[in-house]
Amino acid sequence: MDATGHETVTARDWDDRVARLTEKLPARLARALDWLREPSRRIIRIVAALLFIFGGVFSILPVLGLWMLPVGLALLSEDVPGLKVPLERSARWIGATWARVTASFKR
Repeated sequence: MDATGHETVTARDWDDRVARLTEKLPARLARALDWLREPSRRIIRIVAALLFIFGGVFSILPVLGLWMLPVGLALLSEDVPGLKVPLERSARWIGATWARVTASFKR
């Protein structure tokens, strides 16, 4: 926690979250993601990220969806480290909000 009482979020927190999520994926998909995250795949990763983000913008189309936007941002965060902290904060906010909503339905 910092002086304002907020929890400190670092880029390492985002990297840890991605690692935990990767462990939950099926082996084939995890290998593909690990392959894509290798530093030598930078151009492929950036192109894929931009295509996912572009697809997320057109979420009204059948196959494309809003799910593509965070996937694209997560891929892009490998090459734009400044995205990691905002993505981690967003993930924490979504998790906390989801917990509050589900708790309210259990009452």
